[in-house]
Amino acid sequence: MLINKLPNWLLAWPRPFKRAVAVALDVLLCVFALWLSMSLRLEQMLSLSELPWHALLLSVGLAIPLFVKFGLYRAIFRYAGLNAIFAMGRSVGWYALLFGTVYSVIGLPGVPRSVGVMQPMLLLLLVALSRSAVRYWLGGMYREMISGKGTAQVLIYGAGSAGRQLAAGLAASKDMRVVGYLDDDDRLHGQVLNGIRIHGVSDLQRLISHKGVSLVLLAIPSAGRERRNEILALLGEHHLNVRTLPPLYDLVEGRVKESDLKELDLEDLLGRDPVAPNPLMMAKTVTGKTVMVTGAGGSIGSELCRQILRCAPRKLLLVELSEYSLYAIHQELERLVHDELASDVDVIPLLASVRDPVRMGEILSTWKPETVYHAAAYKHVPLVEHNPAEGIRNNVFGTHTVASQSAMYGVADFVLVSTDKAVRPTNVMGASKRLAEMVLQANAENVKRKGGHTRFSMVRFGNVLGSSGSVVPLFRQQIQSGGPITLTHADVTRYFMTIPEAAQLVIQAGAMASGGDVYVLDMGQPVKIMDLARRMVVLSGLTVKDEEHPSGDIEIHVKGLRPGEKLYEELLIGDNPLPTHHPRIMKAHEEFLLLEDLHDKLQALSLALDVNDVPHIRKQLKYLVPGYQPEGDVVDWVWMENEKLSMV
Repeated sequence: MLINKLPNWLLAWPRPFKRAVAVALDVLLCVFALWLSMSLRLEQMLSLSELPWHALLLSVGLAIPLFVKFGLYRAIFRYAGLNAIFAMGRSVGWYALLFGTVYSVIGLPGVPRSVGVMQPMLLLLLVALSRSAVRYWLGGMYREMISGKGTAQVLIYGAGSAGRQLAAGLAASKDMRVVGYLDDDDRLHGQVLNGIRIHGVSDLQRLISHKGVSLVLLAIPSAGRERRNEILALLGEHHLNVRTLPPLYDLVEGRVKESDLKELDLEDLLGRDPVAPNPLMMAKTVTGKTVMVTGAGGSIGSELCRQILRCAPRKLLLVELSEYSLYAIHQELERLVHDELASDVDVIPLLASVRDPVRMGEILSTWKPETVYHAAAYKHVPLVEHNPAEGIRNNVFGTHTVASQSAMYGVADFVLVSTDKAVRPTNVMGASKRLAEMVLQANAENVKRKGGHTRFSMVRFGNVLGSSGSVVPLFRQQIQSGGPITLTHADVTRYFMTIPEAAQLVIQAGAMASGGDVYVLDMGQPVKIMDLARRMVVLSGLTVKDEEHPSGDIEIHVKGLRPGEKLYEELLIGDNPLPTHHPRIMKAHEEFLLLEDLHDKLQALSLALDVNDVPHIRKQLKYLVPGYQPEGDVVDWVWMENEKLSMV
């Protein structure tokens, strides 16, 4: 239809031409407002020729410059919002003051004094109606109504400041249409906020049926975790897709846009409060110091760097083996320093292997960092199980190299990033990380005996959500692809934490260290991965397809445990955790070998690594790491291929 094509044709005009049309329209509105006010006052229909020329000239001569000054012609009419309304009110207000002074206060012949008040009021009404009509027509609302093809019908949960900002930001969206608010405050139910009605949760099913609601946007950034979980459980019962705003500290500028909406926070999926960082502990070993991070391009290492920069170090050394990862994190941190933090921290990218003592000594002797965070590690369980020699070289001998070089060059605080898989491990990755802890404990004891001052500590935590290999991004991708979601076992449970939470814990542990301590987080109850997968499906507005619901949307397939994988993880080897200054951090003093005893055993392990004798490597690990119980056959790719060739 021509009426549907006309808006697109008008929108294609050059902007100067569209502004000229707007000015011409306002000139006509000034004339019409004067004619209408005079006709109403004199109670007769006047012709245009009967209007006083000086009133016409003054009306146009005042209105157009004021509209230009207050930016009415800079606004995009079809997206005009609250700011445009205020600008319109200010401009017409000044117009009314000047026009009324001339004709109502001073008075001129041929124009009744009441016209000095009536004409500005009519002009304000006409200008407002003209802008509203343009916004209604060109903004797509009219075309949507006549075409009958609605966009996604959404509800905003929360009628507070964030909800109002979000509704305003979505007003011009082509993909979403806000049909109502949901709010817990009974006093607001039934009221209308900027043309949008506020409903109670009891109205949710009716809104879904009558309005076709399929998406709920959470605009409650200040709500506690318990309340958010209650809301998510309620929305999950109705199979609604749920998206959320960023945290409250990301909304300080007071502007919320459709692009700010995102998938649910990882904390929302876990249903657990994150551990709040202690600012003093965060700053103690970082602020004003030279800090080095190994594995700086990895998931934990990169977040450590972000958190460290916010604590204002003097220099930050990025040690990374992957060229691309180092480039990416360096560019990101440079932008963070200059654009957000506006500081003068030196961020220095250094390509290096933690297994190279010469390179590590070169870096440490040049910059002499006071604090080292050792995050470089191979941590993907199946990959390390298939490549055990490389995993041990990197995780154990790399740690040994960096730790010994750090002690040699006077590093004050050395913190190892460890894992809960180091506790009674069933895989090479976990055993290698426990052995790395033992290396650090041995170095700590050696420093104490020799009067050194390097404080060695390690931080042990559960799975990190959002990292490479994490289940949440994988599950999201599988849900978006229509499924199935793949699990290794229906009963697999894991402790979880977010990347920022893990990085903050690592930094705070370094501040508490006395030497040789293993720090662990009180992470609450472990999460069953099957429950996490089901929760993600439901909060995506879909249903799980199983025997009870054969017509569901997403299937969950159980594939079986991978090599070296455990059903359950633990955080403590013993049962003697000790409290610390942080209410959610514990520490343990666990058994280890002295450095001279450990050194000989590491030498024997190194010889087995050199010839890739995997059965002997596993035997050595069992001897070195108490509690290591490997399960299944050797799955090293090279060893298995050589075994095949030897049988031919």
